[in-house]
Parts: sequence; C-alpha cells; structure tokens
Amino acid sequence: MSNFKLTSNNKDSGKVAYNVKILYNIVALAVAEVEGTVQNEQGKKNGISLFVEKDGVYVDVSVTVKYGYNIPELAYRIQQNVKQSVENMTNFKVAEVDVHVLDVTFDSELPIDLPNTKDPEEEGEEQELEDEE
Repeated sequence: MSNFKLTSNNKDSGKVAYNVKILYNIVALAVAEVEGTVQNEQGKKNGISLFVEKDGVYVDVSVTVKYGYNIPELAYRIQQNVKQSVENMTNFKVAEVDVHVLDVTFDSELPIDLPNTKDPEEEGEEQELEDEE
C-alpha cells in the first residue's frame, strides 16, 4: 500500500490528509458489517478498488455472499453502508459504489438431506420390529 495521501480542504480549519489505506479499511469494514457477506482474500485490497475524482470517490467492491440471502437487497445494503461510512468518517463524498458478486458460498453447518438415504438407527429399529413379529 502506498503512502499516497488524499487531501480534503476545509477553509475554516485548514487541510486534512488521509492515507489511502484508511479509505480501504473504512470500505472493508463497511462491507464486513453487512450480514450475508464473506470476507474476500484477494490480495491486500480484499476485492476493493478506489478511484478519487473531483466529483467524489468511486468504489468497486467484489464480494462473496452466503447462500439464502437476496442478492439485489444485499448489494443495495452494501452500497448504502459503504456510502454512509465513508461520508461520515471523512470529508469525501461517494459518487458511486459498484458491487460485484463473485460467488455464493454454502454454510457447511447446514444439514443436507439426500433423497433415498436412511439413518442407520432407523434401519436398526425396522429390523428389530421385523424380528419381534
């Protein structure tokens, strides 16, 4: 990560300089706060691209979502949370937040019912009933 600094001018109190890493961290935390997202491990930037222009900050976020969540609703919540977090913590305005859904992940803790499979205990009970007759 470079030491490039973004500046925000406020005529009343002077100049404030932000390290780019701060914006990346704010965006990463805002995405992680949204329930249904999974942390991406795509290099140092975690699937986040930032572009600072005169009209505001442009953010591209790539995420993996958990199975069972409404993807359009989740993407909207990510957009709103990123915009709110960046604008509340810095003097920058967010011009655009693009969300790219890379994958859907399944929770490994969910039981999977396969058709035509029996529980071994149930089979034993059936055999016991047959033996008694």
